[in-house]
Amino acid sequence: MQNASQNKIEFKQNRNDLYQQITDTIIKQLEAGTVPWQKPWIGKDQLFMDIPKNFVTGNHYRGINILLLWGSAMNKGLTTQEWASFKQWSQKGERINKGEKGTLIVYYDTIEKEVDGEIEKIPFLKSSFVFNRCQLESYAPEETKQEENPVSLVERLEHVEAFIGNTKAIIEHNGYSAHYNRSEDKINMPLKKAFVDRSWSTATESYYAVLSHELIHWSGSANRLDRTKGKKFGDQNYATEELIAELGAAFLCAELGISLTPSLDRASYISHWLEVLRNDGCYIISAASQASKAVDYLKGLQP
Repeated sequence: MQNASQNKIEFKQNRNDLYQQITDTIIKQLEAGTVPWQKPWIGKDQLFMDIPKNFVTGNHYRGINILLLWGSAMNKGLTTQEWASFKQWSQKGERINKGEKGTLIVYYDTIEKEVDGEIEKIPFLKSSFVFNRCQLESYAPEETKQEENPVSLVERLEHVEAFIGNTKAIIEHNGYSAHYNRSEDKINMPLKKAFVDRSWSTATESYYAVLSHELIHWSGSANRLDRTKGKKFGDQNYATEELIAELGAAFLCAELGISLTPSLDRASYISHWLEVLRNDGCYIISAASQASKAVDYLKGLQP
C-alpha cells in the first residue's frame, strides 16, 4: 500500500519528466528558428493557421497541444490541421504511411489509489501521439483545396469588429503605444492609420492582431480571470503574462481568421523566449493553458 507522500512523488516525477519533454520540444523549434505560435509567412494564399482539431471527434485541441501540433505541421510541411490517433485512423479504415512519426500531445487523467484507507483520485499528465491527415496512405496533395466560397477579408474583419465590440472593453486611441492600463481598466491603441500593409498582413489585420494581444491582457483583470501581472519588465509574472498574451493572440487570430503580425526583430524575439523557457520547464504549458482560457472567456462574451 502506498502512502500519500509516495503518490505525490510519483505524480511529481511523471509530471516533471513530461513537462520537460514538451518544453524541450518547443525550445528545439525555437532554436531552429520556428516560433510555433507564429506562422512563417510565405504568401497571401496562406495568411493564418487554423486551430488544430481531431478529425474523428471534431473537437479542437487546446493549450499546449495547439503549439505542439502547429509546430509539427510547420516542420513537416503538413497542409492540414486535421489530426487523429493511430487507433482512430484505423477505425476509419485509414493506414499511416510507412515511416511516418506521430506528434506528441498531452492530457490530464486520474487514477484511483488507496491512501491511508481512503480512495483518492490522483491526477497525472499523460501523453499520446496523433497523425496528420497528410500522413495517410490515402491522402493526395490535391485534397488540400481552397474553400469553394471563402469568406472575404471584408466579411472577416466585420466579424472581428463585432467580436471585439461584444466584449464591451473600453478602447481608446492615443499616441503610438498599445497597452492595457490595469488601474483604469482601459486598452490604449494607436490610430488605425499608424498601421501599414505588409506582405503577410493588411494594415487593418495588423491593428486587430495587436488589439487581440491587449484583449488577452484585459481578460486577466481582477474582476475577470484574475491573473497576476508583474509590475515591471523582467519581472517573472510580467514575462508570464506577456507569453499568455502572445499565445492568446495567436489562438484568437486563428479563431477569427486574421493573420498574426510576426515579430520584425525575430532573432531577438526568439532569444528572449528561449531564455524564459530554459529557466522553467512548466512555464510554457501553464501559459498555453491560461491563453486558451482567456480566449474562451472572450468567446463567452459573444451573444
